[in-house]
Amino acid sequence: MSDTPADVSARDLVVAIDGPSGSGKSTVARRVAASLGLRYLDTGAMYRAVTWWALEQGVDLADTERVAELARELPLEQGLDPRTEAVRVAGTDVAAAIRTSRISAAVSAVATNLGVRAELVARQQAVAREGGVVVEGRDITTVVAPDAPVRVLLTADERVRLSRRALEVHGSDDDTAVDATRDQVIRRDADDSTVASFHEAADGVDVIDSSILSLDETVDAVLKLVEARSGVRA
Repeated sequence: MSDTPADVSARDLVVAIDGPSGSGKSTVARRVAASLGLRYLDTGAMYRAVTWWALEQGVDLADTERVAELARELPLEQGLDPRTEAVRVAGTDVAAAIRTSRISAAVSAVATNLGVRAELVARQQAVAREGGVVVEGRDITTVVAPDAPVRVLLTADERVRLSRRALEVHGSDDDTAVDATRDQVIRRDADDSTVASFHEAADGVDVIDSSILSLDETVDAVLKLVEARSGVRA
């Protein structure tokens, strides 16, 4: 990738961020979007919303065709304000419900459903085409927004990622809490890696390893990269 910044306005800018579970991509992406005055799209919330919708209707997630059909019909309203999470399905506020362990344990079955992915990627691409947005998740730098002027793989070593997720879910990163989240993080990444690439950077994608960085330092690193690649400043 050239070191010469692209001539991009904030209104048109797309920042694509990929990363494994616990890499901090959601929090970092929200902070970056808020700093730049951009919208924020959490693509993971979309897969969680489909999962919630299917379970609420008693649909077997192994019924891939039916789940894909539900994804195509999904009456999803998702806010794009980085300062607040707003997710509604059929008029029901599910922002908290989709973050429960019930959904976390089941979402891989939906995220690896190719029919679901096709539908949700199309919705994600529609948002990206509008510009002025930070999009994070899996396959963002390679499938959803491969032409984005700023593409980042945010990563961290496994122990750090497990610790972060344990703190988020259990409020502690002691050995018991880490062990309790190990399956959710490691299995989810293993499952998702069968249909998405988010461990290795594709050509032209910048890597930021946050293993020894604080949240503020990681956000700052992404903002500096945005300026270097697009010319857009916080």
